[in-house]
Amino acid sequence: MLDKLHLVKQRFDEVADLIIQPDIISDQKRYIQYSKEYKDLEQIIKYYLEYKRTLNTIEGAKEMLASNDPEMVELAQVELDESEARLVILNDELRLLLVPKDPEDSKD
Repeated sequence: MLDKLHLVKQRFDEVADLIIQPDIISDQKRYIQYSKEYKDLEQIIKYYLEYKRTLNTIEGAKEMLASNDPEMVELAQVELDESEARLVILNDELRLLLVPKDPEDSKD
């Protein structure tokens, strides 16, 4: 999933660059199209960045579990448990967000 999210992040960065280009800004139809795509991708990127932070927290907590300090180990275990639970939720949210949208849904 991280590979797919990395590709989404690349596209988000591309669209962010596109919507500030003068030729895109002057073409309202293209500007609106890219702005909508940016908004849709922005939500995914928000969860993706939290997902990456949570993975880093899990990694750090696992390293802290090797400590000789019982209090540190206890804190690390709590952090690990909370982060792993959050990771499951983020994973589910990201899977939903990555489902292709039906173009008919956006028509008013």
